[in-house]
Amino acid sequence: MMIRGQDQGFLHRCRALFQQFCVNAWAKVEAERLRFYRLHQRDLRADQYIHLMDAMSNDGNLDDCGMQVILPSSHIGSLRHMQEYTQDALTYVKHLGKPDFFLTFTCNPNWPSIKQYLIPGQ
Repeated sequence: MMIRGQDQGFLHRCRALFQQFCVNAWAKVEAERLRFYRLHQRDLRADQYIHLMDAMSNDGNLDDCGMQVILPSSHIGSLRHMQEYTQDALTYVKHLGKPDFFLTFTCNPNWPSIKQYLIPGQ
């Protein structure tokens, strides 16, 4: 989706239509990833998650469950992915101490250093 060399960037000039195209493309990619995880549970060794199986057998009502699909921690947004980030953050606090500042950064889209990378009309 990047603009290359002499390319006129027609797709980028479509504004809302281009944004809808990007959203639809991303949704398609995510759907395919989830489909892969669902169809390759054996390859991903989902049956090896013993603690999850114990919790399901002891705490969960199996009559209410559909097909069980376990997402790997590499899938962005999954529970295991978020837990991994939380553990990383706690490790930083343990080794470096509590943070003193929380910074956010906002930039002006009219800055020359940003405008130089945009095509006209963007």
